[in-house]
Amino acid sequence: MPGQQAAEAFIAELKYWRDVRGLSQSALASKVGYTPSYVSKVEGGQLPPSSAFANQADDVLRAGGAIRRAYRDLEAAGRASIPHQPQNGEDAHATSLIVEHEDTTLYYDGHTYRATQRRRLFNDSPDPVTRYLIRISVDRYPGNPERSNQHYREHPLTWDEIDLAANLDGEELIWRVKHDRDAFKELWLLFENEHGQYPLYPGDSAWLEYSYTVGDDKWGTWFQRAVRLPTRRMSVRLDFPAEIDPTVWGTETTMTAEALPFRTAIRRTDEDGRRIYSWTTDDPPLHARYRLEWKFRARPDQEENLQAVETEPTASERMRAVGVVQEGDPILTKTARPFALPSEAEDARRVVAELVSAAERASTVHVFGKGMGIAAPQIGIDRAAAIVRSPEGEMLTLFNPRIVEESTETDEQYEGCLSFFDVRGKVPRPLAISVEHQDIDGTERITIFERGMARLVAHEVDHLHGILYRQRMREGVNPIPVSEYRGTGSNWSYGQGAK
Repeated sequence: MPGQQAAEAFIAELKYWRDVRGLSQSALASKVGYTPSYVSKVEGGQLPPSSAFANQADDVLRAGGAIRRAYRDLEAAGRASIPHQPQNGEDAHATSLIVEHEDTTLYYDGHTYRATQRRRLFNDSPDPVTRYLIRISVDRYPGNPERSNQHYREHPLTWDEIDLAANLDGEELIWRVKHDRDAFKELWLLFENEHGQYPLYPGDSAWLEYSYTVGDDKWGTWFQRAVRLPTRRMSVRLDFPAEIDPTVWGTETTMTAEALPFRTAIRRTDEDGRRIYSWTTDDPPLHARYRLEWKFRARPDQEENLQAVETEPTASERMRAVGVVQEGDPILTKTARPFALPSEAEDARRVVAELVSAAERASTVHVFGKGMGIAAPQIGIDRAAAIVRSPEGEMLTLFNPRIVEESTETDEQYEGCLSFFDVRGKVPRPLAISVEHQDIDGTERITIFERGMARLVAHEVDHLHGILYRQRMREGVNPIPVSEYRGTGSNWSYGQGAK
């Protein structure tokens, strides 16, 4: 029925964007002002969503209008709800399967990616498991959902190009589609084929393998794994042509830690014209997320991949393309909403993970010799969190910061802002500041910053209070075009007498 199909499509879109943003049902409920029970019933199909909920969810999840469009389709089709009936496989995924080893290989030939995922599954339940749910999702422009949504509406991911193949211990499997959307597909791998059925019986293990292909016109330069089942070992292998000079980095986010670089190193080897990056971890915690990102340093047209424009992009266009909100957006001129810590610790960690990922993307299009920072409003999130990286690469996380004391000594130096990166402005700042802020566990502290770190921190604290550096410049002084600036890639200069 059209109504049921529209309802399923809305639920799929909502779950997809909630998963992309790393929010639990409870966390989403808190952000949109609804109860966790309401969100659970909407996603379970027992309750049709309201227009207000759809609009707020689209805003909070930064879905670029995708949830709103799915709701309009649902309205047009009659807003049918879907009676939720747990089926074999859903319960098994949640309670009875253990992943003894998950191994992923992503092979890139210069034009297309082929992902192969192998999972050694152990059935720790009293019942046979007969199917397994998988998702294939892509995001060509991370951090820019409007652009991604438009891109996939015009160029949807198709089953023909995916060329899916799956097997269980070498027996080819058939599948049944659950959700078919422009940018993602969900389907059940059925443990059967035309020759017979191959259930995974209690106490048994089997290798489940599936592969699919996506062109680089639809695959962004990132790959993420989320730990949804108890997992003993996880390994990833990225296989690139050496001639495009790839470089890779990774970010880990867990329920009990902030976003951090991988705890174990990514290993690089070169062989037969290929550059291979390998990474592994043991006993990853449930709900952890591991995100690998990369860039191709020897491919000038990679910028075209990021920008999709014919002309040379400006500095601000480069930042917009990697997901940085640009000047003119109202979120940049309002005071960010503080966190209630530690009760909102999970939300705070998720925001930091988004900030770290955005900073990594920004670093692929500019060299930050003075260090850099980014605040949550600059990636469209109205929360009082920011990160700052020193020139030496050390990262500072700030929750609910405010400057409580400033030195009388000041200096005036050029600053850049990711939200209007085409210019540089000479900004007077105190040489030392005292900042009151909170740790993730709610502990309040005051930290003193000096010189360059004081300038970086003050810039980000300003962002969280709706202030851009233009407002700090002396009257009559205007920013200069970045083409006239000569300090790119170098640190700020402080004389011997500076304190």
